[in-house]
Amino acid sequence: MRETTKENKMGVMPVNRLLLSMSLPMMISMLVQALYNIVDSIFVSRINEHALRAVSLAFPIQSLMIAVAVGTAVGINAFLSKTLGEKEFEKANIIARNGIFLAVMSYLVFAVVGILVSRPFFASQTRIPEVREYGVTYLGICCIAGIGIFLQTTFERILQSTGKTFFTMITQGTGAIINLILDPILIFGWFGMPRMGVAGAAAATVAGQMVAAALAIFFNLKYNREIHLSMKGFRPDGELILHIYKVGAPSIVVQAIGSVMTYGMNLILASFGAAQTVFGVYFKLQSFVFMPIFGLNNGMVPIIAYNYGAGRRDRVIRTMKSSILYAVGIMLCGLVLMQVMPAQLLGLFHATPEILAMGAVALRIISLSFVFAGYCIVVGSVFQALGNGVYSMLVSIARQLCVLLPVAKLLSLSGDVDLIWWSFPIAELASVGMSTYFLVRIYQKIIRHIGEKEEGEAGEERLRG
Repeated sequence: MRETTKENKMGVMPVNRLLLSMSLPMMISMLVQALYNIVDSIFVSRINEHALRAVSLAFPIQSLMIAVAVGTAVGINAFLSKTLGEKEFEKANIIARNGIFLAVMSYLVFAVVGILVSRPFFASQTRIPEVREYGVTYLGICCIAGIGIFLQTTFERILQSTGKTFFTMITQGTGAIINLILDPILIFGWFGMPRMGVAGAAAATVAGQMVAAALAIFFNLKYNREIHLSMKGFRPDGELILHIYKVGAPSIVVQAIGSVMTYGMNLILASFGAAQTVFGVYFKLQSFVFMPIFGLNNGMVPIIAYNYGAGRRDRVIRTMKSSILYAVGIMLCGLVLMQVMPAQLLGLFHATPEILAMGAVALRIISLSFVFAGYCIVVGSVFQALGNGVYSMLVSIARQLCVLLPVAKLLSLSGDVDLIWWSFPIAELASVGMSTYFLVRIYQKIIRHIGEKEEGEAGEERLRG
């Protein structure tokens, strides 16, 4: 057993400097990831619109894979950070090993999904044979060869739980660059490689994920001295796994609900011509705005969880306030971008006149929800960091399933596709109300009481002295 006596920087470094030092590497790597998501679709759009639509329709299951990978890793991250804050180093080792086990099991589930579910999934969304075939090929490769995304996410969050976010910038950036390089080579058959089309896009994606996973494993074994990752003699610990999913499961549900929402919107938009393609392009573009917020959250969650475990209420509150401020600022930039140059953004995807006309309206309307979304995303991650991810789950269910989809369906009855896009800002306003209500509740129940035990013990010590 190895013990660390030196205080972790998450407990002593000035909060604003700490948040930026931990978040900026993640924000940069997330921006690179968003860039390669966009470039991936730009290359695919050069095949034809059917290929672009197929990749867009594959998004719900790809998003579900990421939901399971990231949600499980969120549970591991928060549990690890809190345990390290409490100085229980051997327990932290066992948590990390159980997290690795969960990553492998999750991959096996999605490999089966890729084999059995891909064809009926596409058949339910489109009647165009070319779109179906492109989609089955693309999604099958992403699922069956998808071990990289699960291992990459898990080992990156283990690095983040000990404050080593710089290494995760390297892993994510490297994976993204490999994807960018391989995309045109495999899609169009450059440098003597076979022309693979959408299969090449999928192969480039999983190759980047696998390399990033290998790097994340290496960095943990080489530099993460606070966690010992040997799997020798490992046995799953049911109690620790349940605790991981106590925080992680709501996060999985929150992101999985996004997959359900996307699938539902695709069904609603199916009768509006190129609307499915427009919706898919929007999701690629909005990732360039939202990914930095997720990077900010990745830096914020371990700071809050660590200081929660260490009884530092002041640091928890300062971290939360700074994160909200940064998130809203980033979202304002995204709002301005989509209001000012929607046609130029859509033009990157080889857009037809129909897509340009429909998409410009869609981007301007949907982006009105951005500022509200920035606040809600950060507040939801605060709930998770404090071990109360159920609140995030409830807000997400209400926003996407109880408001967004029903409102979109109702507006679709008008026959005007432009009205459907207003369901996004309407749903986000509902999310702001619920998020604020739950934030007040969690402040009263948890945040205001952080450190009371330590303060009481210090007072007793003074009296005894």
